[in-house]
Amino acid sequence: MRRELKRSITWILAAAVMSSGTSLIAQAPQGGAGGQGRAGGAGGRGPATPPLLMTSSAWEDGGVIPNKFTQAAEGGAAVSPELKWSQVPPGTQSFVLLMHDPEPVLNKGSKMDITHWLIWNIPGTSTGLPENVAQGELPDGSRQVSLRSNAYMGPGAPAGPYHHYTFELYALDIKLDVPQGTPQQAADTRNAVFNAMDGHVLGKALLVARFHR
Repeated sequence: MRRELKRSITWILAAAVMSSGTSLIAQAPQGGAGGQGRAGGAGGRGPATPPLLMTSSAWEDGGVIPNKFTQAAEGGAAVSPELKWSQVPPGTQSFVLLMHDPEPVLNKGSKMDITHWLIWNIPGTSTGLPENVAQGELPDGSRQVSLRSNAYMGPGAPAGPYHHYTFELYALDIKLDVPQGTPQQAADTRNAVFNAMDGHVLGKALLVARFHR
């Protein structure tokens, strides 16, 4: 009797499954356990683009910048440090380099600190800047300005806590139509450069140097 009952139940279940078109066999997720194993890694996006990198032969990132490159240099004639970059994003047409001191503010503002060096329209084929870059507009079309001149202005923080001089390198997919400007217009020029950059940044690298007298 029990066997007959079991057979009846089995037959009823099988009939229900066949009529609904549903399989009782558990389906494994496609692509392997947990849905992984897609081409190019998670999400199928392929390998990530390596980040833009910037280094200097003068100091390690976060280290103390030598006096040669600061306002404590002999005679006060600071020279710009050598900078190198790599892993440039495809499609880069130009670079912008900003060196600024984020500790002080200008005119009690919240958007502007001291511009120690802003150089833009560095050719996209460039892999760095040599030590002691000349003043003014360069033969390759690069333009530059700082708070004091159309050239690099070295760190000059007084005695006390270290200031963190930050070098920011941006890879752009365009060249910028921003004129040279004068030191008196450094803040306005910096705003104009960053406004023109908006929507065109392919990559960014940071390098920090510490200094105080």
